[in-house]
Amino acid sequence: MQPSPDRALPTAADVDAAAQRLAGVALRTPLLISPVLDALTGARVFLKAETLQRTGSFKFRGAYNKLSSIPPAERAGGVVAFSSGNHAQGVAAAARLLGMPAVIVMPADAPRPKRERTAALGAEVVLYDRAREDRQAIAQEIAHKRHAALVPPYDDALIIAGQGTTGREIVEDLAAQGLVPEVIAVTASGGGLTAGIALAVKARMPQARLYTAEPEGFDRVGAGAAVSDEEVAAAVAFAFRELKLVVEPGGAAALAALLSGKIDVKGKIAVAVLSGGNVDPELFYRLVA
Repeated sequence: MQPSPDRALPTAADVDAAAQRLAGVALRTPLLISPVLDALTGARVFLKAETLQRTGSFKFRGAYNKLSSIPPAERAGGVVAFSSGNHAQGVAAAARLLGMPAVIVMPADAPRPKRERTAALGAEVVLYDRAREDRQAIAQEIAHKRHAALVPPYDDALIIAGQGTTGREIVEDLAAQGLVPEVIAVTASGGGLTAGIALAVKARMPQARLYTAEPEGFDRVGAGAAVSDEEVAAAVAFAFRELKLVVEPGGAAALAALLSGKIDVKGKIAVAVLSGGNVDPELFYRLVA
């Protein structure tokens, strides 16, 4: 996210404000441990299970923070978002809780369960052809016609601040055990989760090191790791077999980076964020079978 004259960058104080808005609404997801994982990595590892968050991913945090910040007098037009899955469901759920209409622009080839879950949360789903149409342009046109607020998936200060509450909880919950995180691994994706967690963690624990993890071919980050499809699949299977958690491939990248040794955490207190658990059932079966 780049600063501009009319758009300020988020701060750690914005994350704290988001935490107040989300209190009692978003789930405070647990930090899970696994002796097997500790033995494999030679570290003391905690897994931040955002797979257990409302709608199955961290995306609900940013969506609710964004929507709840819209003044009540301006909510009648509702909101418009563009997403193929997790952001769509997060915005739809937040809009329902706040009594706002929501339109979600989704690709026509998005998995049917994701489209159906988004609609079941009360949103109007508008499909587009991702090969020929621009989803953001479609969403902007709808927002203009309906006098609705556009809710981007990551490039927004309120979205980033909401996602940052994930990192705030990590620091607080480890501190309650007398522990300080030395390494935190986060799936990068659009960057909103990474940016938010960095804001929250660095304000409290500046010595902590943050690393991003992405599937090979999508790695465009500096201090991070690129994990193969095979390593991601192994992480999905590990989470299911050892932790009894369903984690989507994209949400397992940080765990894959630790398991593969691409982020070295030996002898350290480390955290990996499991960012989402919305996976197609057939794909999940193939990965864990």
